[in-house]
Amino acid sequence: MNNNIFTGRISEVEKSNYTIIFEGKDVTARLKGNLRGEDPEKLPVVGDYVTFNYNPIGDSVITSVCERTSFLQRPDQAKTGVMQYMVANADYSFIVTSLNDDYSYNRIARYVSVVLQGGSVPVVVLTKSDLCGNVGRYVREVESISDKVRVHAISAIYDIGLDELNEYLIPGKTICLLGSSGAGKSTLLNALVGDDVMKTGKIRESDSKGRHTTTHRQLIQLASGVSIIDTPGMREIGMAKTEEGIDNTFSDILELSCMCKFSDCKHESEPGCAVRAAIERGELSEERLELYRNLGQENMRNYAKKKEISKWAKKMKNFKDKNNWGSF
Repeated sequence: MNNNIFTGRISEVEKSNYTIIFEGKDVTARLKGNLRGEDPEKLPVVGDYVTFNYNPIGDSVITSVCERTSFLQRPDQAKTGVMQYMVANADYSFIVTSLNDDYSYNRIARYVSVVLQGGSVPVVVLTKSDLCGNVGRYVREVESISDKVRVHAISAIYDIGLDELNEYLIPGKTICLLGSSGAGKSTLLNALVGDDVMKTGKIRESDSKGRHTTTHRQLIQLASGVSIIDTPGMREIGMAKTEEGIDNTFSDILELSCMCKFSDCKHESEPGCAVRAAIERGELSEERLELYRNLGQENMRNYAKKKEISKWAKKMKNFKDKNNWGSF
């Protein structure tokens, strides 16, 4: 038995270099050799608990990744189907959106789908409520996205609504901050921590967009025992491997579909379509159905790309192994 093996948590990842939080200290580490050829999905990300061989005078060595309770991922922004693995073990995911030009019903629905797919609880935090004259309208609109989403409107600068977030600040819990650059993630983080731990950028008045202030994912442990993961701004978030998350977000449409006369109903002009009937009664909007369809179609396209890329990567690996090439 190796008495030098410990368990810690990944707080930062920079290429092949890892930082582990262990007993309140930062430990630099790298992967054990046999982990480097693993499926990228199984490699450590911020929030992961890992076992590692501790080295007090140099880089420690990560020996395994512990089982995850949640795992957030998305296709890359180039929409090539390559997956980007974001964070692990987030109990709550704060989807931070400011009540200015950053607000997008479509984008929030995408975030909610990704969060539900990953096994975390989606909490939409509408920031800069002091700049909005009709906050209630936006709260109701976001609540209509899914019965599984929680919504809070706040102003971190004026300390409005922040007390509503206390129910999530439970020792031992982890909160992940997601949202666009300039949406107020860093300002919110500073308010929750009670200190200026993250730099914040000003919003350009011309387009309400903020300067990027968070450049990488980072886990911060609060003295209270709460962990917060800050992430870089994402103005777009694609769909891939998110079928279950989309269905959970639009569970109302899924339930209506089960009542359609035909099991393969496309909800267009088929007789006995419960979805069309709900639209005619005003219980469901055409826009919501269209968004459900679009996200589902995008998910299928990107997932198909991912499978093709994985097949190509496997062929290249087999080719290199067969020809004993160290690199390609």
